[in-house]
Amino acid sequence: MAVLGVLLALYVVFGLVLPALFGLFKLLLVLAVVAFAVVALVTAVGRSSK
Repeated sequence: MAVLGVLLALYVVFGLVLPALFGLFKLLLVLAVVAFAVVALVTAVGRSSK
C-alpha cells in the first residue's frame, strides 16, 4: 500500500501540479512582456510629445 501511495503521489505531482505551475509561469511571462510593451509605448509617446 505504501508503494501504491508513493506512485499516486508522484503521479499527482508530475501529472497535475507541475503542468499547472508551468502554465502559471507562462501566463506570468506573457503578462510581464505585455506590461513591458505598454510601459515602453507610454514612455515613447510621452517623450515624443514634449
